[in-house]
Amino acid sequence: MFLELGQRPDEPGPPIHGPATYPAAVHERLTADAETIIARYPQTRSALLPLLHLVQAQDGCLTPAGIAFCAHRLGLTDAEVTAVATFYSMYRRTPTGEYLVGVCTNTLCAVMGGDAILESLEQHLDIAPGQTTADGRITLEHVECNAACDFAPVVMVNWDFFDNQTPASARELVDGLRSGQTPAPSRGGSLCTFRETSRILAGLDGPDSATAGTVGEATLAGLRFAREHRMAAPAAGSPSDTTAGGGQEQAVAAESVKDEPAPAPEADVPARSGTAETDPEATDAP
Repeated sequence: MFLELGQRPDEPGPPIHGPATYPAAVHERLTADAETIIARYPQTRSALLPLLHLVQAQDGCLTPAGIAFCAHRLGLTDAEVTAVATFYSMYRRTPTGEYLVGVCTNTLCAVMGGDAILESLEQHLDIAPGQTTADGRITLEHVECNAACDFAPVVMVNWDFFDNQTPASARELVDGLRSGQTPAPSRGGSLCTFRETSRILAGLDGPDSATAGTVGEATLAGLRFAREHRMAAPAAGSPSDTTAGGGQEQAVAAESVKDEPAPAPEADVPARSGTAETDPEATDAP
């Protein structure tokens, strides 16, 4: 098997590219915002993630100028900042439209029609995942999981949920975004642009229209069931009724071998129940 390593195929070119420096006015404004963010942390380098959102709000993606700004403010190297920035998928490496539309095709969303939604949007927008429409309004993204399986299939716009989608409703969604008739998220307040959302994630004030969302009914179903049946997790430190003291024995056993090296791989696989050695009805493998 051959595995080709490198940046994501939907983001060609250098991992991060663009302008190398900011104009003086932009740098001054970002510095004031950065000071507000950094002051919240006892160690300055802990502010790196929100600072990356701050420069992403400025540029619409990460640029060498943004990386250098974060590094200088936090006393880090450009390489250290880049290593973090390229690890998290919420930091974009290519210019992003006003609305980042992510379609989930992980297991449950795929079963419920996620692949069909992604294919429909590719044809409808005439772009592939990772690309932006000519008007700069929509960037299409293929995501692994939106962590909202109870409302599958889900489409996210700037990380706001649009639940129980179909190919037709997804097309209506992006048409509304392109025409300026911004739809309301299924469980959120008002939808913000990508740069506005990045600024909110940096921990700074968002637009006046930004409001908190609500929890959907499907998400609360398990909690309702637990309360109706008086179900609760065991109190901290108390053994579970089902373990009959086994938890304490396991803890003692783990403590006794914690400093021993892990066992080496064995050449022989122990016989298992159901094989020819233990099951007279089993037949030899060809």
